[in-house]
Amino acid sequence: MILNKDVYKHYIERFNSQDEELVIQHIDNDHAWEWLSNKMPFFDCPDKIIEETYYFRWWLYRKHIKLTEDGYIITEFLPDVYWAGKHNSINCAVGHHLNEGRWLRDSDEFLNDYITFWFRKGGQVSSYSSWIIDSIWNYVKVTGDIKLAIELLADFIEFYRARESKHMNESGLYWSHDDRDAMEISISGSGLRPTLNSYVYADAIAISKLAELTGQSDLAQQFMDKALRLKQLVQEKLWDENDQFFKVIPLEGPASTVETWDFASMSLDHNVREQIGFIPWYFNLPEEGFEVAWEQLFQKEGFAAPYGPTTAEQRHPRFNFEYNHECLWNGPSWPFATSQTLTAMANILNDYKQNEINSEQYLQQLQIYAASHYRVREDGVKVSWLDENLDPYTGDWTSRTILEAWGWRADKGGRERGKDYNHSTFNDLIITGLIGIRPREDNLLEINPLVPTDTWSYFCLDGVSYRGLSITVLYDRDGSRYGKGAGLRVYVDGIERAVGDLGEERMQVQL
Repeated sequence: MILNKDVYKHYIERFNSQDEELVIQHIDNDHAWEWLSNKMPFFDCPDKIIEETYYFRWWLYRKHIKLTEDGYIITEFLPDVYWAGKHNSINCAVGHHLNEGRWLRDSDEFLNDYITFWFRKGGQVSSYSSWIIDSIWNYVKVTGDIKLAIELLADFIEFYRARESKHMNESGLYWSHDDRDAMEISISGSGLRPTLNSYVYADAIAISKLAELTGQSDLAQQFMDKALRLKQLVQEKLWDENDQFFKVIPLEGPASTVETWDFASMSLDHNVREQIGFIPWYFNLPEEGFEVAWEQLFQKEGFAAPYGPTTAEQRHPRFNFEYNHECLWNGPSWPFATSQTLTAMANILNDYKQNEINSEQYLQQLQIYAASHYRVREDGVKVSWLDENLDPYTGDWTSRTILEAWGWRADKGGRERGKDYNHSTFNDLIITGLIGIRPREDNLLEINPLVPTDTWSYFCLDGVSYRGLSITVLYDRDGSRYGKGAGLRVYVDGIERAVGDLGEERMQVQL
């Protein structure tokens, strides 16, 4: 280790001191530091809001590791809610849970159980839409252990085909209910949405990769063909050429016939740019040439807001339309969606040749996201906080405010149901995006930081567990912070393996 772990202990102690610990799972607050100090990578940077949020999110994630009679699972809500499945499990954020948790040392000790639970231990894996197979593939790329994914390949295929049978429209695209996308009360409503279509595309790619590893080349090609066909349809049918954005084709049900593919002829009530239009890039689905959509992220009439991107464009007449519900996707900012958007943004900066977005904008959006992780209590004390959705202009946790006004109704989950809500990622954005550890299928370690060259004078991500090795990535502009010399350096198990500088070609180290 290059960083002194104890320097960061004060974060965990402060989070503990501000917490009522209303629900205790497997690792309580008294043992949080002991557990986290042996599991999480350590992070040092000049932006102390980002740094504090990083440690807060590991503190929070640890709360959701739950030991059950079926092994470990990861929860979304800490208190029990009636719409959850077995052991208070909910599948809609499983992709976030796996993409975040894979960076904890020995994550297989609990994530293998969690994955098995969804397919063989009673988990309701089809309750909501998700990108579960893709996230399992992402997980094994980090651990390097493919055995469980191979063992479950038949289960993945069965799940995929069941979803295909239930949700595929005659057009070849997939239909989903906005509520089953966990995005209820949206402006566009149900139909052929960028959400499920992108998730199915990514899952097909993952199945194809796993089938290839088992020598089933025909099966691999079958699922690759499914993915490529879906890619073509998303680009041809869900792209609005006039508004330059991926949108929803509203339909009442999966068997409905599409009357027109012309967005201009559709009712304005549902013809809208929504943040879900960025999701295809979360999986590198679009070819180059569609990046103009990202202009909307930075426009005040589009999605730009002080406390995070809005879930619908602000120029639309039904933006934030009134509805008596606490979970609204018609305008409020949702960490679930923000983390999807930032992952997609990092993919574009890594994998596309384009001029629409840059690393300065990525860091700016990450700073906005980090700064939203707070609440000012009634006694005036500002505390680290994560809940369901935010007022994008004030930073107020919208769902929490509504539920409190309703008297913390038991049928809605009771008191502080959304506190420490595990429904998004943050640390995966730091690791794979900002610091730039890009998981690969082969034995190359790839590093491509998105920290702009003229901003931070130092950063260090220390003790990242990758393929059973300990990875450290540090940058020290003049060598004075860490005493290892100036520039960007990569260490594997404490041995320096690469030296360069920010802004240069991405580093690749043979493992």
